[in-house]
Amino acid sequence: MLADKDRIFTNLYGMHDRTLKGAQARGHWDGTDKLIQKGRDWIIQEMKDSGLRGRGGAGFPTGLKWSFMPKESDGRPAYLVVNADESEPGTCKDREIMRHDPHTLIEGCLIASFAMNAHACYIYIRGEYIREKEALQAAIDEAYDAGLVGPNAAGSGWDFDIYLHHGAGAYICGEETALLESLEGKKGMPRMKPPFPAGAGLYGCPTTVNNVESIAVVPTILRRGGSWFSSFGRANNAGTKLFAISGHVNNPCVVEEAMSISFEELIEKHCGGIRGGWDNLKAVIPGGSSVPCVRGEKMKDAIMDFDYLRNDLQSGLGTAAVIVMDQSTDIIKAIWRLSKFYKHESCGQCTPCREGTGWMMRVMERLVHGEAEVEEIDMLLDVTKQVEGHTICALGDAAAWPIQGLIRNFRDEIEDRIAGKRIAAE
Repeated sequence: MLADKDRIFTNLYGMHDRTLKGAQARGHWDGTDKLIQKGRDWIIQEMKDSGLRGRGGAGFPTGLKWSFMPKESDGRPAYLVVNADESEPGTCKDREIMRHDPHTLIEGCLIASFAMNAHACYIYIRGEYIREKEALQAAIDEAYDAGLVGPNAAGSGWDFDIYLHHGAGAYICGEETALLESLEGKKGMPRMKPPFPAGAGLYGCPTTVNNVESIAVVPTILRRGGSWFSSFGRANNAGTKLFAISGHVNNPCVVEEAMSISFEELIEKHCGGIRGGWDNLKAVIPGGSSVPCVRGEKMKDAIMDFDYLRNDLQSGLGTAAVIVMDQSTDIIKAIWRLSKFYKHESCGQCTPCREGTGWMMRVMERLVHGEAEVEEIDMLLDVTKQVEGHTICALGDAAAWPIQGLIRNFRDEIEDRIAGKRIAAE
């Protein structure tokens, strides 16, 4: 279990002062100029050594991503864009950072932008996050007033501006290139890659898009050293992580824990156990609605990190938004509801996603009521495979995976429901 002295987010629950004064009292903005004066190469190397993988779901090594930015400017400005469009159902970790510990993010933005030769950073915040935007904007204003951002930010000699942009409530804008399109004032539709944002991103300039948590942990990692951060978790799954546990547990919560903690320990220590006990656990979606569900009995001994969940359980850590479902859950209906969400949020640019999400939702709806043939289960699985991997962005995958997880793990329930409907009709 993570010791309090090793927690990066010291005001996750808003118990303390979230203003600049409070943040400084907890050790933030301490010697920021000295970290910057150590230079870009040192910062990026420390980030690589820390083993931090992106906290937005894909888990790409953060230091490596930063190193893709051009070393020398060709005349174009460079940008850091922070993805605060936390719209994945079940995910609510970045929200806590922005409303209770916003200065961790702002300080991280300054250091990360310097490391990538960017004088400007845009934070793209989810349309529904009204109060979070107010808290974050107030913190940005404080940082400007104190000279921590702006000209000669924090006395480092680096000029830095930070802008907060409010989205309009579209899930697709959480995809990094759709987010850039939206920032430019266009319709939020994903771009073809390559070119990747590091080559041509915002306004055609070199850009890196990072998740809120990925950026907010940066100052603490640099102060304590990459080796400190990499001491938590298993190899290739380093660091501490915010887990957002919702659903049928006694105490749903957002908590900072070491990576590679076991699922059982996470639930017992922080959530007071499963509602109705472990025998009542039916299924878990371990990483936000877009990763496949896992049967309850397989989850008890699961290790909560990227590699174990992907390789051993055919699911994923995603954003570590753990959705727990007990035996009272109609799992078929739950997955239908997710397929309805993805159908609604598809931008319609790619035919497999535009047509496939609606088709999958309609078949799922019939499965909920048992009004389908058993053969249609395999047909539905086949369609998910035609959508998965055939779209510009990962929304096609996100729509396909929950259904694949349902069929892989709960096929017997689907078949029983179809049989039950048939018997009732006779």
